[in-house]
Amino acid sequence: MSSKLGGKAKPLKAPKSEKKEYDETDLANIQKKKDEEKALKELRAKAQQKGSFGGSGLKKSGKK
Repeated sequence: MSSKLGGKAKPLKAPKSEKKEYDETDLANIQKKKDEEKALKELRAKAQQKGSFGGSGLKKSGKK
């Protein structure tokens, strides 16, 4: 007697979410968030081009 109970069970499909209705304040907040993310991406790109931030990190005194 063989059965199909062995092995991994397939995950159930999530129901499709309906498109939400946004009012003007929601749209403004979404746009603001996108603008902030875009600005952060640009800042990160600039920071990577310049190298390390704040100098050389921990400085050693030279004494032993």
